Amino acid sequence: MPEGDTVYRTARRLNEALAGSVLTVCDIRVPQFATVDLTGQTVRNVVSRGKHLLTRVGETTIHTHLKMEGSWRVFAAGERWSRPGWQARIVLGTAEWTAVGFQLGLVEVLPTVEEDGAVGYLGPDILSPEWDAGEAMRRMLAAPEVPIGVALIDQRNIAGLGTVYRNEVLFLRGVMPERPVGAVDDLPAMIGLAHRLILANRDRADRVTTGNLRRGERTWVSHRERQPCRRCGTPIRKGSLGPDVLSERDTYFCPACQR
Repeated sequence: MPEGDTVYRTARRLNEALAGSVLTVCDIRVPQFATVDLTGQTVRNVVSRGKHLLTRVGETTIHTHLKMEGSWRVFAAGERWSRPGWQARIVLGTAEWTAVGFQLGLVEVLPTVEEDGAVGYLGPDILSPEWDAGEAMRRMLAAPEVPIGVALIDQRNIAGLGTVYRNEVLFLRGVMPERPVGAVDDLPAMIGLAHRLILANRDRADRVTTGNLRRGERTWVSHRERQPCRRCGTPIRKGSLGPDVLSERDTYFCPACQR
């Protein structure tokens, strides 16, 4: 599933193409909203909230989520799409641009005043100018028994942080994913590092946590199972934390550097 920085860049690209323009095409290919027609209305903006996208058209919001396979692509008006039309879930067009949401995991249309009902449960957005690290920490400490590897990617705690950043932050702080939140020595430092890492990658197409831009050298542990730790040489391990959706997402860690 895309991390918050990917969704942030998607929102920015959509906003650059659509904001301030009148829709000439509105084709929502989801049965529940297939009759919605927003043509003739002006796109006010497109923003990200964690891993969610909110496209505001007039007084209406189109709420989408990429999930595992979704993507938004922007094409010049009349340009051939790079993916087959049957994968399109929504098409929004203006005189200059066509934005197509392919294989989106979620599409819903609601009055903008009701947005909070769709995304209000999310924790502080880690890429928002209003990012509130203190509130994120408060939410995590409300369940001190939860493994830190689960708490960091729970969107109710921190909106936008995903598994790659979780794995990298835990390695850099020397903490095993299984350690309970309440047993983490310096939670503010961990949250601060997560914020700095994702902020540094916000405008990059290729995510880097090591400072090395070379292919294959960009992460410390993520997707490096059985490869030597860049610090101590111990083979990196891959695992999961439990049976629920959040816990099942892959963890990568160094059993020597992390405790």
